[in-house]
Amino acid sequence: MMNSKILITKAVEAMEKSYSPYSDFKVGAALLSKSGKVYTGCNIENASYSPTCCAERTAFFKAVSEGEKDFTAIAVVGGKNGEISSMCSPCGVCRQVMAEFCQKDFMIILWDGKLTKAHTLEKLLPESFSL
Repeated sequence: MMNSKILITKAVEAMEKSYSPYSDFKVGAALLSKSGKVYTGCNIENASYSPTCCAERTAFFKAVSEGEKDFTAIAVVGGKNGEISSMCSPCGVCRQVMAEFCQKDFMIILWDGKLTKAHTLEKLLPESFSL
């Protein structure tokens, strides 16, 4: 698997593209496919809120729209005004999207600017909904 530091770096770069004028909370994600390609995403907000899309889903939707459906890991970073100071864990909706395309051992890598934590999807979303 690709070094987690490389994925974190790509997630930080993606965070800089965040469109978050309402919350000022910028999030970036870097999704690693089994083929070795990395897809990045940032959060994209909307004035009416519900059409907002998280960074993780942006990355997944970009990848799936290009034909990828097998993934091994994602790095997620975020913070107020783009300052990373705590772990930014995926929301429930993003976790469910991950469950649609990933195995239980899919790795979710979080970084707070100093420390890295990695969790399996199974740990963050036990007994997920599936067909």
